[in-house]
Amino acid sequence: MPGPGGPGSADGPDGPGSGGGDDPGRGRESGHPPRIPLPRSSVEDGGRPLPSLEELGDLAPRPAPPALEHHVLKALLGAWALAACSPEETAAVEDHLGTCGTCADEALRLREAVGLLHPPESLDLDPGLRTRVLTVSFDRRPPRIPVPEWAGPYDAETARLDALLQDIGDAEWHAPVRLRWFEADKETTRRTTVAGVIAHLLTVDGLVALALGLDDPLGDIPSAAPTPAERTEAYWAASHFPPTRSVRGPWREQSHDLVRTVSFTGGSSGSLPVSYGACELPLRDAMLDRAFECWVHAEDIAEAVDYPYEPPAPRHLHGMIDLAARMLPGVLTARRRDDRRHLVPVGEPGRSLRLEIEGLGGGEWLIPLDSPGLGSAEREVAHVALDGVEFCRLAAGHVSPQEAAAGQVGDREAIRDVLFAAASLSRM
Repeated sequence: MPGPGGPGSADGPDGPGSGGGDDPGRGRESGHPPRIPLPRSSVEDGGRPLPSLEELGDLAPRPAPPALEHHVLKALLGAWALAACSPEETAAVEDHLGTCGTCADEALRLREAVGLLHPPESLDLDPGLRTRVLTVSFDRRPPRIPVPEWAGPYDAETARLDALLQDIGDAEWHAPVRLRWFEADKETTRRTTVAGVIAHLLTVDGLVALALGLDDPLGDIPSAAPTPAERTEAYWAASHFPPTRSVRGPWREQSHDLVRTVSFTGGSSGSLPVSYGACELPLRDAMLDRAFECWVHAEDIAEAVDYPYEPPAPRHLHGMIDLAARMLPGVLTARRRDDRRHLVPVGEPGRSLRLEIEGLGGGEWLIPLDSPGLGSAEREVAHVALDGVEFCRLAAGHVSPQEAAAGQVGDREAIRDVLFAAASLSRM
């Protein structure tokens, strides 16, 4: 509805009596300013003086450097190299360096000496910068020999860990690290060092190397059993001295060899079995497992040397979570070996728990609770929601089932079984 001064009003937008007409001259005839303003005249046409340079402030010319004698300017070179001169002194010195070759040579030597006084700093001005650059480069730079998608997480995580190791000093290789995992539903720990962690990764990655026909990093060192823990203990025991940063070279070379080898096969080796002693995984899952452990132990190292460390890329984290979810039914079966209450015919739907992963790498998985049955949404008896990184830390043994921040609905016994089964996925 039109209000006062609207289209139906006798008073136009230019005031009473304007009538809102189209004639631009009507305003002048009635003593009012024109409706369409005339162009403003420039300052040059107005007869007013232009502002002086002093009135313009920063646009005014800078004062000339103070006139200092040669011996005074030479004495200021040390302070100039350390950036300790006043602006006026700096201007005087730099003007002098353009005309005096002797002082210019001396200034160059002093600047180089100042550079030697400061140790080289990390290229990571932002600690997360290296991770972001690696992620973008892996996304955008097509390699000459494409890395199979299932080996991408291992390639990325070993590169990120190698970048972290590049930044730490010699003394930090001996920083104490406590490895944590769950065994028989109890938290277990083992003390080692940063170098000891890399030795552990080297020996366990060696299981994948053996499956691909590559050299075993243990060499002739005997191991009580071909399990990750026994191989690691054998390597540590055979070392005459605690591992040092020299272990980085063999680990780095082995990780490159693994990625190159699976890339040259064109991805056809994904079903090759990799033995962990007590269990066996296809190569595509073993590479995901090694990527997961590389990330987990990189966080252990980063915590020991007080260095920030980011979780994996979401798509890589999703693959790691998916592997853990696929392994949970087998773990549940092993934990209930003597309990026949949870058996159903092969291929029949059984009770299920819905595992909802939120945040990074999120998704939903139906976990069969009755072996060897299939997951069934119709027979869902419980629902657990966990953050993606929290679930991975539970599966790594870094968070106990009781401490896991999980939203829980349904059968409490089933929820407890699945959370403890997830924790029992961990190992040294």
